[in-house]
Order: sequence, then structure tokens, then C-alpha cells
Amino acid sequence: MLLFNNDPLPTATLPLPNRGLAFGDGFFETLIYSDNQLRLAADHAARMQQAAAALYLTLPAPLATAEALAATLARLAEANGLPAARLRLQVWRGGGGRYTPPTAAAEWLATAEPFAPDDSPIGRADFARDTHSMYSPLSFCKGPQAWLYVRAAHERQQRGLDEIILCNAAGHVAEAGAAAIFWLKNNILYTPALTSGCVAGVRRAGVLRRARALGVGCEEGLFPEAAVLAAEAVFTANVAGVRAVRQVGTVAFAEPTALLADLRG
Repeated sequence: MLLFNNDPLPTATLPLPNRGLAFGDGFFETLIYSDNQLRLAADHAARMQQAAAALYLTLPAPLATAEALAATLARLAEANGLPAARLRLQVWRGGGGRYTPPTAAAEWLATAEPFAPDDSPIGRADFARDTHSMYSPLSFCKGPQAWLYVRAAHERQQRGLDEIILCNAAGHVAEAGAAAIFWLKNNILYTPALTSGCVAGVRRAGVLRRARALGVGCEEGLFPEAAVLAAEAVFTANVAGVRAVRQVGTVAFAEPTALLADLRG
């Protein structure tokens, strides 16, 4: 079952015109439902509200608050018989027209599939050569710059890597191909600032909150590739898991097992 504008659909039949398909006039969220709750619902809702404001969209009532979002997507997961679900929520502007927006009203589609967490280590990563992250008024959310991550994934595949790390045009580290990147040095946890062009990942925010609660110092900033290569440990984080990186380029790293276990908690 799918949810289209909060109505169940047995098949993925969508009306046209569709501004999401025509212009990419919208965004998406990837969310996890498990243990009878939507994980990080408040963070997802906050990012969605920010994305809607940046695109001059009005979120529909079933998505407008953390409580409404959690209830809506729990219904979808349960209707599909999924105790653990990976959910994708696509939001786009309604109506037709050309570039000039005809309305602020949004339409949406939610889908669900089985979810299994992935905290397995990443073997070999390296910095991207062909694709750069780009800061923009929309780079914090998912969707408007999705082509960039498609290109990065293609490069990762062509180079036989397990993960790829994106930098911006100025050479500052931004993120992994589909995850936030973190590294440890002298008991400080580092991660790129949003001004690097990285997505404002909900798991990124959760890891920073958890680390600070554990008394770990955290720094967000603009860092060169050399800062990662000089680290003691590197890991990535997204809704699917927190994963140690064993090697970047020719540099090998230790796996901070105890800290990662705490950050996953």
C-alpha cells in the first residue's frame, strides 16, 4: 500500500501534471519506523518545515507537525505489515504551470519497504574526483540536488570503492555519498558545517546531540581533506546506521568500537 495525499493507493497511479517530475519542485525524506515509533520524528519534521519554507510550500496537515508525521507514517508501516520499515516521503508542489509557482499547496507520496539497520564497517573510501558538493539555500534538504549524489554514486561504483567522500569546490570536506561524515582527533569529534554544502542529516544531528551528552567535544567547521587523513578514526552516519570507515585512500583507521556503540544508542 502507498499513501498519496493521505489516501491509500493499491498501485502507484499519479495524476499529471506533476511539478515534482517536471521541475524537481519539492523534496524528499527518508525515515525509519521501528519499535512502534518513527525515529527522530522531531528532527525530520523540523527539516521538512525548513524545506517547505525555502520552497514556499505549505505542508499538508498529515505532515505538518512531528506528531502528525509520526501518526501518518506509522499507519503506513502498520498497513504494510512492517514492524521495521524504511519510509520514503516525497513532497512536491501541486498544480501545473511552468516555472512560476501556481500554488503553495503540496502533494505527497509515502512508500514503505522492510528495513534492516546497517552498522557494518566500510572497507575502502576515497575522495571524489568528478563531483563536488555545492552550498545553496536548499542544500540542507534532500531532493533539489539529488543529481549530485547520483553522480557521486556512479563514480564510487566505477572506482570500486565502498564509500565516496564529497568535498566542495573550495576543497572543504562536506559529506559521504549518502551519509554525514565524522572523524575523531585528540578526543574531539569533527564534522563539516552545513556551509560546506552537506545535507542537514537527522542522524548527523542525533550523533552530535548524543556525543555532547556523553561529554565528547564536537566541532563543526570547514576542513580540508588533510584533516580527515590525519584523524584517528572516521565514521559515517545516516538513518540506516553508524559505520566505521577502515580506510580512506591509502590511510587506515582504527575502529572506535565503544564510542560507536554509545553513539548508536
